Amino acid sequence: MKKALIPILIIAVVGIFIYTKAVGVYNMFVQNEETINGQWAEVETQYQRRADLIPNLVNTVKGYADFEQETLTGVIEARSKATSINLNADNLTPENIAQFQQAQDQLSGALSRLLVTVEKYPDLKANQNFLELQAQLEGTENRIAVARRNFNQSVQSYNANLRTFPNNIFAGWYGFERKGYFEAAAGSENAPTVQF
Repeated sequence: MKKALIPILIIAVVGIFIYTKAVGVYNMFVQNEETINGQWAEVETQYQRRADLIPNLVNTVKGYADFEQETLTGVIEARSKATSINLNADNLTPENIAQFQQAQDQLSGALSRLLVTVEKYPDLKANQNFLELQAQLEGTENRIAVARRNFNQSVQSYNANLRTFPNNIFAGWYGFERKGYFEAAAGSENAPTVQF
């Protein structure tokens, strides 16, 4: 009778171990996903802050009648496109993040063209409202960089846990999938050309 209990006890102990490990891994992935969701919300908040500053910047620049309308139109259109892409934290696939990032990069490019064009207008460059908006925009760009870095660090930790044995087995059972990173824009490895 005692010999018959030994296999049952071994199976029970192994079952409890697997159950405990499975629950622990599940909880870890839930916590990691919540961290990523929080980091993603911070990324969106900083991009929204930038989008909110742009109309004020454009209106300040519009006051200068001879300012290039094409440049302003480009900024407005890029802002519209960037704010139209809504990416849910539950759907942070590499493809969706690349699409979101592409729209944000187009807005960054349009803003860069605007700020370069401003150099031709000394009165605008000296305008206090413009200077304050430009400083806020620069600060926001720094905040975006920090938020993106923090998001990528959270994704890296999550993805590493997801791919580690035996977590990868349990992750497959529970349906946890890899998350996408923010990546550098194409061509950013080349230094910009500055011409005077």
